[in-house]
Amino acid sequence: MFVRDLDVSVDFYRELLGMEVRVRSATAALLVSADSLQVYLRAMGTNAPHALGTVGIQYVIWTAADEHDLRRCEQFLKDAKAHVHTRTSGGFTLVEGSDPSGAPVMVAFPGPDLAMRHGIMTRIYAW
Repeated sequence: MFVRDLDVSVDFYRELLGMEVRVRSATAALLVSADSLQVYLRAMGTNAPHALGTVGIQYVIWTAADEHDLRRCEQFLKDAKAHVHTRTSGGFTLVEGSDPSGAPVMVAFPGPDLAMRHGIMTRIYAW
């Protein structure tokens, strides 16, 4: 994931997703979760653009471990003034926020293995 400020983004994702910094350089970091999920962050500078609606990854949705973890993520986003909204639909709850670089951050519970999705979320079509 390209970010504007590496230090701020490392702290944000480490706290939000409960990850550890495994490897770090001056311009990049590898964060790893307890279940081996990996997120690479690479600093692109404070003026780097992130245009929604262009080709490339726009949304990544993480699945919280349980309802308590989802509420923890929601509270973290609220405390960071990064919470956009929380919605419940089709048997799952989606918490959406914004990361320090302005990219959308989404955390859901339960995951699609426990609550089958029957449609594409409206959020995917709106920008």
